[in-house]
Amino acid sequence: MRILKIQTLRGPNYWSIRRHKLIVMRLDLENLAETPSNEIPGFYEGLVEALPSLEGHYCSPGCRGGFLMRVREGTMMGHVVEHVALELQELAGMHVGFGRTRETATPGIFQVVIEYLNEEAGRYAGRAAVRLCQSIVDRGRYPKAELEQDIQDLKDFWRDSSLGPSTEAIVKEAEKRGIPWMQLSARFLIQLGYGVNQKRMQATMTDNTSILGVELACDKEATKRILAATGVPVPRGTVINFLDDLEEAIEYVGGYPIVIKPLDGNHGRGITIDIRTWDEAEAAYEAARQVSRSIIVERYYIGRDHRVLVVDGKVVAVAERVPAHVVGNGRSTIAELIEETNLDPNRGEGHDNVLTKIELDRTSYQLLERQGYTLNSVLPKGTICYLRATANLSTGGIAVDRTDEIHPENIWLAQRVVKIIGLDIAGLDIVTSDISRPLREVDGVIVEVNAAPGFRMHVAPSIGIPRNVAGAVMDMLFPNEQSSRIPILSVTGTNGKTTTTRLLAHIYKQTGKVVGYTTTDGTYIGEYLVEAGDNTGPQSAHLILQDPTVEVAVLETARGGILRSGLGFETANVGVVLNVAADHLGIGDIDTIDQLANLKSVVAEAVFPDGYAVLNADDRRVAAMAEKTKANIAYFTMNPDSELVRKHIQKGGVAAVYENGYLSIVKGDWTHRIERAENIPLTMGGRAPFMIANALAASLAAFVQNVTIEQIRAGLKTFRASVSQTPGRMNLFNLGNFHALVDYAHNPASYEAVGAFVRNWNTGEKIGVVGGPGDRRDEDFVTLGKLAADIFDYIIVKEDDDTRGRPRGSASDLITKGITQVKPNCRFESILDETQAINKALDMAPDNGLVVILPESVSRAIKLIKLRGLVKEEIQQNPSTTVVDIQNGVTSSVINTLL
Repeated sequence: MRILKIQTLRGPNYWSIRRHKLIVMRLDLENLAETPSNEIPGFYEGLVEALPSLEGHYCSPGCRGGFLMRVREGTMMGHVVEHVALELQELAGMHVGFGRTRETATPGIFQVVIEYLNEEAGRYAGRAAVRLCQSIVDRGRYPKAELEQDIQDLKDFWRDSSLGPSTEAIVKEAEKRGIPWMQLSARFLIQLGYGVNQKRMQATMTDNTSILGVELACDKEATKRILAATGVPVPRGTVINFLDDLEEAIEYVGGYPIVIKPLDGNHGRGITIDIRTWDEAEAAYEAARQVSRSIIVERYYIGRDHRVLVVDGKVVAVAERVPAHVVGNGRSTIAELIEETNLDPNRGEGHDNVLTKIELDRTSYQLLERQGYTLNSVLPKGTICYLRATANLSTGGIAVDRTDEIHPENIWLAQRVVKIIGLDIAGLDIVTSDISRPLREVDGVIVEVNAAPGFRMHVAPSIGIPRNVAGAVMDMLFPNEQSSRIPILSVTGTNGKTTTTRLLAHIYKQTGKVVGYTTTDGTYIGEYLVEAGDNTGPQSAHLILQDPTVEVAVLETARGGILRSGLGFETANVGVVLNVAADHLGIGDIDTIDQLANLKSVVAEAVFPDGYAVLNADDRRVAAMAEKTKANIAYFTMNPDSELVRKHIQKGGVAAVYENGYLSIVKGDWTHRIERAENIPLTMGGRAPFMIANALAASLAAFVQNVTIEQIRAGLKTFRASVSQTPGRMNLFNLGNFHALVDYAHNPASYEAVGAFVRNWNTGEKIGVVGGPGDRRDEDFVTLGKLAADIFDYIIVKEDDDTRGRPRGSASDLITKGITQVKPNCRFESILDETQAINKALDMAPDNGLVVILPESVSRAIKLIKLRGLVKEEIQQNPSTTVVDIQNGVTSSVINTLL
């Protein structure tokens, strides 16, 4: 077997609207292409030996063991690889269950689709599954050591990609509330929400967190001085920078026992507590100096360690933190008890899991000695041996929930302290013998105030009730169910996407909102180009959705982006599907128009139930998408007598209809006429029917988003098919004696659309410069030739500079074949170079004629046409100058600049 390609999907996609995280592996079965599993000697036995847990896979029989039943009876190897890849992830702790396997149009080549939680792990699992299956085919077994290594590698991928318990809690709460989120590319930032309504977080700091509050909290001595000045009980202490000052500092705080810790440390690093001798104090000083130049010396207060979490000025959780310890069983040594404790699946490295594995350091051995133990000591049953003096979870401690026990006065004090420091989220470390009594009564103190406090002790305490502290954060960031989203309007179709997207964005601008939109020629925010290029995929969508100035997103959504990565958003408010026609067939295993329709239907399906799918009622494949989406339906039609639309309106639906020369919105028994088509510049005086259809779709999409008829009308009347607003989309140039039209038509449907306009051109001869992208099928080029013969009086056949792997001249020959099949006496010639072809057409243009250029490079075609206009002006001003002179450089600087 051979893997031909692996793709990672991250949003709603061709395979599933709900399952966004999918790996698509294109797998060539090679010599196994016609060999089902039951015909491979020993394969079933080898597979069960390697992965007995596959017994839990149901598969199509719908019962436990169903998949293995299929293997025993005979199934293709692609299907086996799918299940093995899923099971490998399961064994590594990643719970996934969705998979699909489909044979492509090429016999023996399959698309294997598997769900993933981590991208790298998903891709690895696919490759490992192929290795495992191939090994069993070849050798009858898969070595246990290799399987164990695969699973360990997958666990490492999963661990390394972990968001951490605190961020994970926030993300899960966001998902529960329907708040979209994404990881940003720097500083471990998480974005919650979209556009202007977004919030950002880093760990448990938000974009509302005061930098002054963070700086103060990080300066533990300054925090203590400010709190002491406001009457808050804090430990007596001082800061030193040299070992020589340690003895005096110990005397200042009242003698032993003491605490020594770094001034700007965190997570318990470099802290030593309950120090009782000078030797211990010296060792503790050196440990603290490894973390910070300045050292805090404090009095040690007897009591239990508590963490009080305050969010948005309110105490939301309290946990008692118990230092790392083991409990004797009367049989095991302390070393054995530590090893057994660390086997707990809830314990991981650092902050990877809800608990941390116990690791010993110098203070651990001092503490053992103080308790009279060594690692070889056997503890009596029920006896507790503490292994760490500090109670941080990051050093192996556990947490006990005490939220319901804290005294009201302590709640008041904690909330006051956080306001004094100036933090929106803070964790207070309190030492007290009894959190249910006021600190003043039990000599309790507030030891530290922490910015960016960890949540894991509250969301997953070892003992007690888990607290939804992330919910409090969401309530703070998005109060009173404030929206985290912005309107997303997604536009797809075979033809007209860019024009409709630009028009819809232009209409929305009439509302005064900042519109971000993506098109095949660039990404725009407001009036400005952010990034040039074909930006119709998920990355461009993310650029818009991440921008904090954008209030509305209008996203052109092309087939390629959906196939490669899925949609760049989870759900839209409006999904517009313009049409589905033959284009790009045979690419990406989309071989039929019906498959293409299924792909584009993703846009209609990924719409909120209270949103709208705006569908072309005149295209049966598009109209049928109404059955696949849970959203409301809105139809647009060029046929005022459409039966489908009539029934839809009778049921209370809304539609945009071209009737009696008007673009109108129809709902129930009323009709809102927006404007006559002939008054809308985009329709070119009403002569371009497909532009009328695009305008209907854009108007309807805006209307269902509560844009007013007046605003829609204003947008339609001020939008033009110009080089500035829609480059390459029906750009018409008046060159005096004739006109030139540039349009990026490159498939049969778009040729027909341009033809509808050309046939309405009533004066002069019509010359066409035609071609098509080289990666289309032979029959597609023949069809383009047939269409061109029906549209133009004279045809110049050219080819793209990039033939996309097709031999030079092949596309031209096929187009010519189509021309002669329809019109044997048709006047045409082949000029493969696009620039030469365009210049020839412009040279031979008759008076009142129309030259239609369907170019590969829109910008080049427009430059050549503009040059003609400048040439004409130059000759008028200087009659002795010829076109040849100008082309040879005897011309103005503006022409040189243009060229």
